[in-house]
Amino acid sequence: MDTATPAVTVALHDGTRVVAESVQVDARRHGELLLPAVDRVLADAGVKLDAVTDVVVGVGPGPYTGLRVGLVTAATFGSALSVPVHGLCTLDGLACAAGLEGPFAVATDARRKEVYWARYEDARTRTAGPCVDRPADIADQLAGLPVVGAGAVLYPEAFPDARGPEHLAAGALAGLAAERLAAGEELLPPQPLYLRRPDAQVPKNYKVVTPK
Repeated sequence: MDTATPAVTVALHDGTRVVAESVQVDARRHGELLLPAVDRVLADAGVKLDAVTDVVVGVGPGPYTGLRVGLVTAATFGSALSVPVHGLCTLDGLACAAGLEGPFAVATDARRKEVYWARYEDARTRTAGPCVDRPADIADQLAGLPVVGAGAVLYPEAFPDARGPEHLAAGALAGLAAERLAAGEELLPPQPLYLRRPDAQVPKNYKVVTPK
């Protein structure tokens, strides 16, 4: 599952292929959409939740609130089912979904007129990032490269060769995780990649009032 971008996406993978998948794009309803998506994917696959042997969650980078929804849900499932919970960089999932062979980059919307981005040698090899920057500040670094994701579409002046997909589908994340686990690779811990401070912060000179 992944909630690091406006896409709320869940997939079930049997170790060989994606059995069922759901993708809904809504930046404000991660908490509302995620659990029904899990139920729907399991129903489409005709299996119960207790059939799950591993949980994979996108760890971002992404905005604080949406990203936390997926991470907390994944941790809860892992605890309830007594199964391992693995993390994967959301940008790596997008890179895998793009399937490009030559050098390219991935960029997602970081808000505040910035993008989360990473550079790849191929669909499975990240060579730089993840980072958060203003598009104009990295345009020269990525000049001449295809750039995958919604961040590229939002800023065509900086990324003229924008490519799809714009949003991650969890099947790509699950497939990448299954591939790496089968190869004996260790995945990331299910901890968030925020890359910057949350948007909501305690105001300066905040006065704390306690009862007498």
